[in-house]
Amino acid sequence: MRSRRALVTRPREDAAGIAAELAARGYEVQLEPLMRIENRRDGPLPLTGVQGLVATSANGVRALVAPADRADPSLTALPLWAVGEATARAARDAGFTRVGVAGGNVGRLADLIRERVDPAKGALLHAAGTVLAGDLSEMLATDGFEVRRVRLYEAVAADRLSPATLAALDGETLDAALFFSPRTAATFVTLVAAAGRDRCCATIDAVSLSPAVADRLAGLPWRRIHVARHPDQAALLAALDAQAEP
Repeated sequence: MRSRRALVTRPREDAAGIAAELAARGYEVQLEPLMRIENRRDGPLPLTGVQGLVATSANGVRALVAPADRADPSLTALPLWAVGEATARAARDAGFTRVGVAGGNVGRLADLIRERVDPAKGALLHAAGTVLAGDLSEMLATDGFEVRRVRLYEAVAADRLSPATLAALDGETLDAALFFSPRTAATFVTLVAAAGRDRCCATIDAVSLSPAVADRLAGLPWRRIHVARHPDQAALLAALDAQAEP
């Protein structure tokens, strides 16, 4: 009997943790990064008058601490407010010691900032990508916050599936596919359709981080689509575990 196999579609920089969790569950992991992260840092960060930092992804944290800034204690000494635990973990790994963690989406991050941060004490610098899942600046503006959004990286979508993933689809050797963002889900649907492998998904369970991600997967004939109860990795893995139970 063959081992179970799961497709991981996260950017390569973010895939190690989930791959390790899957391996511990007995899965063979097939990596198919559907986004490539390119840093867009083109000058010093506008930190004058900034009381803290905001990160809505681990990629934003990594872009913040580009090699030129790693030794600068004035940056990592600032408090950082992270959208979820994966982003917070990246911040701690980068040297930040004052890290606040929200519940996994931008709305909850805005709520956390309202509760914990005084807008009169200075601006917040948002380490963002070129594509935003939610406008944090707009959410907080009516509460008197100044949020300086700095686009530090770009997530570039893949334009084709790898030969290994096409072979796995053709051979029906994938049991599950994991999706963490609406954009990644939409990219997968587009590339599968372009490759003429739509029907190959009928034997695969799609596991999505949120209802918004699941909505983007609806264009393919999955065996089932599972949605995590909360928008974090632990809940996504729990959804995977539930579908794997006999």
